[in-house]
Amino acid sequence: MTADSRFTILSDAQTVAREAAAHLISRIEANKGRPAICLTGGSGPKPLYTLLGSSDYHARIPWDRVHWFIGDERFVSEDDPRNNMAMARRIFLDRCAPPANVHPVSTDAASPDAAARRYESELQDFYGARALGAGKPLFDFVLMGLGPDGHTASLFPKADALNETERWVVGVEHANVEPFVPRVTLTLPALASSHEMLFLACGDAKREILSRVMAGADLPATRAHSDGATTWLVDTAAAGQTA
Repeated sequence: MTADSRFTILSDAQTVAREAAAHLISRIEANKGRPAICLTGGSGPKPLYTLLGSSDYHARIPWDRVHWFIGDERFVSEDDPRNNMAMARRIFLDRCAPPANVHPVSTDAASPDAAARRYESELQDFYGARALGAGKPLFDFVLMGLGPDGHTASLFPKADALNETERWVVGVEHANVEPFVPRVTLTLPALASSHEMLFLACGDAKREILSRVMAGADLPATRAHSDGATTWLVDTAAAGQTA
């Protein structure tokens, strides 16, 4: 967690989801062209995704303009329940977003590295350049989670991918946590190229690792940040506080 990160404690996971939705929609509204949103997998964002697809929120998003990407993917088929983008599609994207605006990782590639290079090319085509430029963020909004070992996206502690400075996307052959399948992940520079990066951390199970991140431990989630705003939304259970 960087010194300029904004950290907010809210009462419960549903309140966190509503606040996250407000941040996401605000970033979309600020871009009158093609807003780019980078999603995350796991169980943490499910309440947020449910909100985004609900009738209360549907009309607040210009679905025809917004493009949806994913920060990391398990190297499994698109119909596998462990697939991150498939989860987001089931909950809200397939009902709300034009298919052409949803950008999954092609896990039918020959290897995680091949899938990473293909996704990097897609991101570069969308961005309009082969190198990230200062003052021109790749994403309007990047959603991040916090793993039990301090990983975020599929950037695991002590992994070589943490030191990548040129590539936007890399393959990860070995995961530190379940599911133990290869991954494809955006790198720290690509994730940082954003107007806002927002971390979600809810529940008792996040308390110990969140305390380590807050103490500045050398973990991927500590190192990840946006070149714009970096926001942490956590509930009282994860923060170790009573409501």
